[in-house]
This record gives sequence, structure tokens and C-alpha cells, in this order.
Amino acid sequence: MKKYEDQISNFIKLNKKELMALNDFFGWSLNDLELKEAQDYFKKIKTAPFRGDIETIAQTWSEHCKHKTFSCPVKFKYKGKTKRYKNLLKETIVKATNKLNKPWCLSVFSDNAGVVEFGKDKKWGVAFKAETHNHPCAIEPYGGAETGVGGVIRDILGVGLGAKPVLNTDNFCFGRLDSKMPLPKKSLSAKRIFAGVVDGVRDYGNRMGIPTASGGIYFDDGYALNPLVYVGCAGMIPRNKIHKKVYSGDLIVSMGGRTGRDGIHGATFSSANIDEDTSTAAVQIGHALNEKKALDALLKARDLNLYSAVTDCGAGGFSSAIGELGQETGARVYLEKAQLKDSKIAPWEIWVSESQERMVLSVPSKKT
Repeated sequence: MKKYEDQISNFIKLNKKELMALNDFFGWSLNDLELKEAQDYFKKIKTAPFRGDIETIAQTWSEHCKHKTFSCPVKFKYKGKTKRYKNLLKETIVKATNKLNKPWCLSVFSDNAGVVEFGKDKKWGVAFKAETHNHPCAIEPYGGAETGVGGVIRDILGVGLGAKPVLNTDNFCFGRLDSKMPLPKKSLSAKRIFAGVVDGVRDYGNRMGIPTASGGIYFDDGYALNPLVYVGCAGMIPRNKIHKKVYSGDLIVSMGGRTGRDGIHGATFSSANIDEDTSTAAVQIGHALNEKKALDALLKARDLNLYSAVTDCGAGGFSSAIGELGQETGARVYLEKAQLKDSKIAPWEIWVSESQERMVLSVPSKKT
């Protein structure tokens, strides 16, 4: 692999204005406080970061990945009374779930999907995950919808040691199809977004043999520029396959699609405002047949106990998948061994690319 000199040698010396200029140039979508926090860290360890270091921080801290809005302080008025939350998510949904502590909730807030008990014999669980794919669908409706569905299917594959996807679901909010509202330059019409999203969700699921079992739709001009596209997936998992663990000495194995430049900055793009300069290159390229092959192979490997943990390459690609799996053990990554779509891709691009249909496994060395 070609050697890339991508160390940002002056990063720790830049002032606020220079940091923001660098941020805008590279498309990190970090705010000034986040840039300062990153700069202070590299000052503390007395080293200049490489491009991949800041790209990893940018995707990890993006609204798309971290959901900062859900975890930030919120104050609002309801029926004349002021209500305050220090952390909206933890003090509402998480608090209520933990307080109820139902035994049939087998996995909550700890994996790629939630799992609840299923069946009288209690030997199975139902996994479910839903997420939004709004920005990608606003600029590339068909591809954005396809990769949205592909992503939640992989979340089901990546829960525990792997669940089998059995159905998809969706909810859409679009601008009115008969709207006369003027649109900014390069914006897509509600009709085009509507048609592309519906076709994309349908086609990806059908090609994988997974039906779209339910859905809903709503039209309002408030969604004319940025539609709301919820896609979800449910799957079945044996109860004895719900938990996973990475062990020191396990090997990192990637399976599924190859890694390319498509989807780079997908997480940061999804967290930023859409404007005339927004590029469709941030939208990943889907390939449902590749994901179907990965699904079939993964479930066979699961039943043969060939790996100890699995997760999907979602936003942030290898950086998030390997980062999550190696949270307790650490990881040594050989990027030059990645299967590539483009031999000229830089190391940092391999690391954060959001190319689709990829899963990462933690495999005991004795299983290889």
C-alpha cells in the first residue's frame, strides 16, 4: 500500500479561527468546543494527530452517532409548568426501562438492537431496531433508502451473535406531492423523493427475501426539504446466542462487501445542514445481494460457533465497528489487509469508509 503522509503537524498550534477553517475544509462538522477538546487532548499527549485520528473523533462525536440532542439538558413548559432534564434520554426512556426491569427484556441499551423474550418455551428472542436515514434520502432518495434498510438489517445481524432478519417496517414523512412551495436550487421535489424512497425500501428488502410487513406515511410541507425516513427490522435469535464477548488474542475478521470511498463522511454529513454544496458521495452505495450472501454465511458461522462476537460496519465503518468490539481489549488493525474497491484509497479512508454490506467478527485464533 502506498505510504500517505497525512499527519496534521500544526493542529495543536492552530487558533480557533484556523481550527474552524480546517474543520470546514475537511468536512468534520465539529463545533468550536469539540475542536478545542480534541486539540487539548493532543496537546496533553504531546503529539500531532493524523488525519484518521480526527476523522474518527468527528464521526464518533457526530449527532448521527452520539445523539447529542438526546443526551443534552432540556427545558420546556407543559401545562404551565417548567420541566428540566439534565439528560433527556437517560431520564426518560432509559430510566423507565430500568425501573420496570422486566425479565422478558433480554437486552436493552447495550447492543445493536433490543431483544425481548419470545415463545412459551422461552428459547427465543425477538430483536428489533429502527433508525432514521433522512439526509441521505433528501439528496439521493433511492440509494439513501436502500442503504437505510441495509443498515438496520445488519443491526439485527449484529445483535448478540447474530439474529435472523424476518421482516422490515417503515414510516415516512414527505412534503406534499401537490405543493406549490418554491424549493432552493438543487433541491429534489417531494414527488421524486417519495418515489425514490418507496422504491429503495421495497427493492432492497425484496432482493434479500425480507418482506416489508408494515408502514406509515404522512405528507406536510414541513418535510419538503428534509424528509423523515424511519426504517426498521425485526429478527429471531436463539436465547443462548444473545450475549457476546471479545477475548484478548481474538482475530479481527471482516466479511461481506469491499471497502471503497462511497459513504465517507456519511456520519458527519447526516449531522450537518443540507445546502447547495452537499455531495451525493456521502451517500453509500447499496448491494442487497452481497448482504444476502453475508447474512447466509454469518448465520451458518454462528451455529458452528466460529466467532465470539460480531457487529456491523455502520456509521464510521471499521473505526466504529472495531472500536466497539475492542472497547475492553484494545485492537491492532492491519488496514492493508482490507479488501478494497479502489487500490488508491488512503488509509484514513479505509478506516472511516461507510461502504455497505460489511460485518466485523471477533474470531478465536484456534478457529482460523
